[in-house]
Amino acid sequence: MSAPLSPSDNANSNIHSELNDPSDAVSSAPPAAAAPEEPWSVRSALANLPTARPTSQSTSPLPFLHLLERLKTTKREGWRRFGITSGESISDHMYRMSIITMLAPPSLSSRLDVPHCTKMALVHDMAELLVGDITPMDQVPKEEKARREAETMEYLCGEEGLLGQWGRGEQGKGIRAIFEEYEESKTLESLFVHDVDKVELLLQMVEYEHRGEGELDLGEFSWVAQKVKLDGMKEWCREILRERVEFWKGLGKTASMLDMTTKEDA
Repeated sequence: MSAPLSPSDNANSNIHSELNDPSDAVSSAPPAAAAPEEPWSVRSALANLPTARPTSQSTSPLPFLHLLERLKTTKREGWRRFGITSGESISDHMYRMSIITMLAPPSLSSRLDVPHCTKMALVHDMAELLVGDITPMDQVPKEEKARREAETMEYLCGEEGLLGQWGRGEQGKGIRAIFEEYEESKTLESLFVHDVDKVELLLQMVEYEHRGEGELDLGEFSWVAQKVKLDGMKEWCREILRERVEFWKGLGKTASMLDMTTKEDA
């Protein structure tokens, strides 16, 4: 910061201002108010891509497949706040979820369309290739997040979208229907995949803590165990959190923010 002007400096400054070109008055005027930020749109997201915009209405699925690469390179944001900069990508998360669906507890697998669940696990975060991984810390309202994701799925799978001309658009419709089923959370399959989503997060939480050798406490993520709905999956959560307790006990420390359903194990 510059030193304040003395009275004589102010006088000289005023005289100098009067002799300056009138255009100086424009340059020294207060800056105009910033234009309001545009609402998020697929168009704006595409404009910020580091690669060329995909070709819509292609008779090939290749533009869609190229865009899917973003799921491999976009990181899951929640971990980055803890300095985990080389953490999992969105597709890493969905891949393990898809395997978990194939290993559904017997009490659930007999009632589930497991192949359908596997597809849902692979599709449920697809919109994040443009929307990004929005976390509660971003303070984006739930309705706004849903709008962005629906607009993205329309761009990917709608009649005018990237898959609109491939296979008469039927595959695109099928992908979007699975995505919407997950979002609506009404079928047993969608409830199961929501639980799988949380189980995968808990697994990753524990694995990062192990990697941190006791210097990384990710306990704030353990609350998701309370959101798991199906009994078979609740037991998996309890097992993961018991494993976490034992890890921290072995270090002579106490795990933070345990799920209340496992407090008797702490």
